[in-house]
Amino acid sequence: MTPDRIRHSYLFVPANRPERITKAQQAGAHAVIVDLEDAVAPTDKSTAREALARHLSPSEPVLVRINAADTPWFADDLKLCAAPGVSGVLLPKAEEPQALAELARVLGVGKCIVPIIETARGFDQARALATAGHAERLAFGSIDFQVDLGIEGEGEELLFFRSQLVLVSRLANLLPPIDGVTVDIENAETLRAETRRGRRLGFGAKLCIHPKQVSVVNACFAPTAEEIAWAERVLAAASASKGSAVAVDGKMVDVPVIRKAEGILRRSASAPT
Repeated sequence: MTPDRIRHSYLFVPANRPERITKAQQAGAHAVIVDLEDAVAPTDKSTAREALARHLSPSEPVLVRINAADTPWFADDLKLCAAPGVSGVLLPKAEEPQALAELARVLGVGKCIVPIIETARGFDQARALATAGHAERLAFGSIDFQVDLGIEGEGEELLFFRSQLVLVSRLANLLPPIDGVTVDIENAETLRAETRRGRRLGFGAKLCIHPKQVSVVNACFAPTAEEIAWAERVLAAASASKGSAVAVDGKMVDVPVIRKAEGILRRSASAPT
């Protein structure tokens, strides 16, 4: 990913179905994650890894969600991810900065690392993981997180934790974090509401589990036509005022408002296609 291209949709594909990778990329996902963890049964880990290795191609770079650092599959997963065709790694159950250092050492330069925060300990260590110097951005594994903490609910029950991950990411100068999946793949309104909630809270992307979710997620993170028009009016008015006080739509325009407008137009210009 180039610095001016921020990805908003991350689509999972099971590692034991590598033929789905091309279809997933054609669905418009900004990144495809080939999953060696939850999507693959323990007895199938080796064959899934071998299938993915045969499919990898630098012309179709993918991210890979490997198995957690405390599992017997971690080392072999990590070796695979050093190969061309893997652009980065998602580390589930991320809890220790040392694991990120090991990932960075094996992967080498140019591959991103995304720790997934999905346990109480991982949340407690989020700032250490974010500031370790290896992560591109954090991801929130909200389903596993609920299970680990005994939380029932995806909404206000997780508001504190989501906000903290946004804060930690900003303090560490990481890209805005990736929100967790929406499990209801048939309800576009639920997906739209949960994606917009994440954006309002400061998340910059969302995990997807079905191709039909991608277009909704992309649309929710892209500035709307109304937002773009407002931003253009603000910047035009600010430029014409030459530093004098000015109002747009009956509201005063000051430096924070100008920065917000600039950010909207920047997001619009840099949105992946």
